[in-house]
Amino acid sequence: MIGIRLISPADAAEIAALIAANREHLAPWDPVRDESYYTTDGQWRLISDVLRTGTSLPHAIVEDGRIVGRVNLNNVVHGAFQSSSLGYWVAADVAGRGVASAAVGAVLEAAFTTYGLHRVEAGTLLHNVPSQKVLERHGFERFGMAPGYLRIAGKWQDHYLYQLLSDKWLAAREAAA
Repeated sequence: MIGIRLISPADAAEIAALIAANREHLAPWDPVRDESYYTTDGQWRLISDVLRTGTSLPHAIVEDGRIVGRVNLNNVVHGAFQSSSLGYWVAADVAGRGVASAAVGAVLEAAFTTYGLHRVEAGTLLHNVPSQKVLERHGFERFGMAPGYLRIAGKWQDHYLYQLLSDKWLAAREAAA
């Protein structure tokens, strides 16, 4: 069974081991990372910093009690904006099995019901068709292309931009019920 839960600093060792084991798998989709990123101490500091600032809601993707990836609501803004950006990754051994899709569905449920967001945005590299399919499966609509959007794998890369509004998500959920 796939689930999500908020990450805590106590997860640092498990996440560091998972990231280190999946370094090559994640490299084409990630920024170039400092070596400390792959250590328990590095993950502990990152998780602690994110939780302290309160601008992100990092979640572990859990399958049968084991962390198999992350799904995050980043840059959370409340007030008139009520928005965040979505990011996610899964370990190589669970990729292509619907794990990312299940986790995205669970975090959208939390975003729109528990956290009260109005809009969730996501970006994908132009050639990341599997990630685009995950987003589209959940009702995200592509609304643009951002040239040189993020520095991924050591170079500035273009991204397709997607968004999902809470009212569209709610209408789709009600139609499916």
